[in-house]
Amino acid sequence: MSEPGITIEVFADMCCPFTHLGLQRFVARRAAVGRDDVRLWVRAWPLEIVNGTPLDAGFIAEEIDDIRNQVAPDAFAGFDARAFPASSVPAMTLAAVAYETGLEVGEAVSLELRDRLFERGLGIADADELTEVAARHGLVVTPGELADPSRVLVDHAAGLGRGVIGSPHFFTPAGGFFCPALDVHRDDRGHLHIHADPLGFDAFLEACFT
Repeated sequence: MSEPGITIEVFADMCCPFTHLGLQRFVARRAAVGRDDVRLWVRAWPLEIVNGTPLDAGFIAEEIDDIRNQVAPDAFAGFDARAFPASSVPAMTLAAVAYETGLEVGEAVSLELRDRLFERGLGIADADELTEVAARHGLVVTPGELADPSRVLVDHAAGLGRGVIGSPHFFTPAGGFFCPALDVHRDDRGHLHIHADPLGFDAFLEACFT
């Protein structure tokens, strides 16, 4: 996708909380420095395909609790595990349809879907919910299109070719960055440890905005 300005390509799952936080922080910094010419192309990295199993709502809720407790107490304010979708593929398909219209619309839809899920506790799996989001952005999409995984599979194949290692993986004009806002690891007991990575995030932002 080629448009005037700078395009930051991101491979990520729609239901990845680390992606949501990273995108929020990127958008906030972009607004602060007045760089609307830098746009996000958020492509699908479908973890249910990568891992061979759908994401578990309870597991994601635990990750969100860890993120809030350790680095971002104000994030994920309205998250409701009961609204977590059984599959993120239809929502990522809608985002891909939006990007076919242009970067601005695609980015707006991608961010809104994540905001619905993680900040407002709203569903993003039902076709009626997704067509409602589409209509607000001037898009027409059918339930049949949303059920077709072909666009998501194209992105997955592209991500494999680019060497994507996880969600989110950003590609800037200066190189790739995996989950640049956070340092995330599990200890020997499987406990999740999350720390803000200001140096890594600043290096990432410099690559985006320089």
